[in-house]
Amino acid sequence: MKNGKNPTLKQKKLIEDAGLDPRDWLVTKVKPWLLHLVNRDDGSIKVINA
Repeated sequence: MKNGKNPTLKQKKLIEDAGLDPRDWLVTKVKPWLLHLVNRDDGSIKVINA
């Protein structure tokens, strides 16, 4: 599993807009147009458009 960081307030809003719960996700990679997320529980990976 990749090591992730806690999302910032701005990132939390983007995660909520994607229909996910920000408490369940960690940010692994940040690009100006993408957020790479990893789930805290099962390690699944999602990519959302920022």
